[in-house]
Amino acid sequence: MRTPTVGEALVSNLKTRGVTCVFGIPGVHTIELYRGLAASGIRHVTPRHEQGAGFMADGYARVSGNPGVAFVITGPGLTNTLTPMAQARADSVPMLVVSGVNPTSTLGKGMGHLHELPDQLALARTVALISEQVSEAKDLNPILDRVFEGFANRRPGPMHIEVPLDLAGSAQEGPADAISNPSDAADPIPVAEAAALLTAAERVVILAGGGAKRTTGYLQSLAERMDAPVVQTVNARGVMHGHPLTVPASPSLPAVRKLIENADCVLALGTELGPTDYDMYATGHMAEMPRLIRVDICAAQLQRHPAELAIHGDVKNVIPALLKALPVGQNRTGGAERAAHARTEAWDEIGPDYRRQVEVLKAMREAQPNALMIGDSAQPIYAGNLYYDHDRAGGWFNAATGYGALGYAIPAAVGAAIAAPDTRVICIVGDGGAQFSLPEIMAAVDEGLPITFVIWNNHGYQEIATSMRDVGVKIIGCDPTPPDFAATATSFGIPFERVANEPQAVANALHAASNTHGPVMVEITAPTFEPEKERT
Repeated sequence: MRTPTVGEALVSNLKTRGVTCVFGIPGVHTIELYRGLAASGIRHVTPRHEQGAGFMADGYARVSGNPGVAFVITGPGLTNTLTPMAQARADSVPMLVVSGVNPTSTLGKGMGHLHELPDQLALARTVALISEQVSEAKDLNPILDRVFEGFANRRPGPMHIEVPLDLAGSAQEGPADAISNPSDAADPIPVAEAAALLTAAERVVILAGGGAKRTTGYLQSLAERMDAPVVQTVNARGVMHGHPLTVPASPSLPAVRKLIENADCVLALGTELGPTDYDMYATGHMAEMPRLIRVDICAAQLQRHPAELAIHGDVKNVIPALLKALPVGQNRTGGAERAAHARTEAWDEIGPDYRRQVEVLKAMREAQPNALMIGDSAQPIYAGNLYYDHDRAGGWFNAATGYGALGYAIPAAVGAAIAAPDTRVICIVGDGGAQFSLPEIMAAVDEGLPITFVIWNNHGYQEIATSMRDVGVKIIGCDPTPPDFAATATSFGIPFERVANEPQAVANALHAASNTHGPVMVEITAPTFEPEKERT
């Protein structure tokens, strides 16, 4: 019986660990990985750029909860994937990037080999939580153990493994499928002290971050037990959809800051308290958080903001423990009223332009209920990040917070649709951002994915133009000519409709898209930014 190669063993090991899909563009420097992939049964999806592979892995991971995996070539393949890795790190998304690297004997010598970098491993380590090289065949399984132990028991993020070309095709030493089983046991949780603080308080406010997005039922029970409004960051939207205690509005808004500051105890669950959520207006400070209790899976994260009590643990384990420790029947009142007041004031604060865009988002939600809604840095996404209540936990996410990478939405939507094949996906992207990754729509065509690509076309980078105008800088470079999206859709072979920026028109277009198998493009014609209004 033939001994499997290192490349084959790596693929087999990934399958054993639950990997069912890989995103990648085959290249001469990854051929030995594909030798094992073809026979593995693992699905392969081909993006049009390695950045697309990384963003697809990100979208897949956010929806499935499992690591998204990308195979990329040496050198430019990896450097093209660094931006998605940085986005994944900022948003705590589990991602594994497997790359080739030049033959071991050439590394670091600057001989001018194809795809050569001075130190590829060191470059990956600038964004990866773990970046390791399989220097010998026997190293493969221990490295995979460390990577997947990190996914299971620590704050998620991007991981990287590189395999030298001379090693990938060599015989594997030892059993290919020998893996360790990371423990699911959490560290002892100091719930008694937390329960005492929460029981003594009368005006608790909960801050729910991305670490709480898979705890919907438990979180709702906890909020109801304490009669506590639940403020959701961007990555937690949908966990309390339509509930009287929900506050689906940015903690950067004055009304939400006021709600937090008027609390007598704040419980922060799985949120890093980062400025793109809590200080998006760059005021230099966040809301004061009285008697702050923080729960986070990352010990280092707990050191970055002072708290009265820091609990190191996974939110999904901590909330049930808190529910057991908290008394029942305290008969608190007023939480729903506090939440309603914050919602009303926050809605007023976002202004008429953003309110109109949120109404369009609501129309999309009603036209395609329970859809995944994924976005780039575009005006409707900015509006929704300020105030929008999605109807699916974990179903609203975008790259307008965290690292803030343009070009994210289209490939991330592809990955999301692969992870949830029976779910409609709505991808919202501006005409500027769309041009970063427009070809990735063809991956959706190849895979027959039910994605509605919504292009918000205001003929330029309005957010940047507005920012330049507001500080008296002459507006330059903010009006790149968009393509003819109707002609583009025709070239992709997908249905197209152009509609006005009006809720009912958008709803009608998305209703029609729901009856179409495969991807659809809808262009929303938005008002074009007028440079003549520039301040002098």
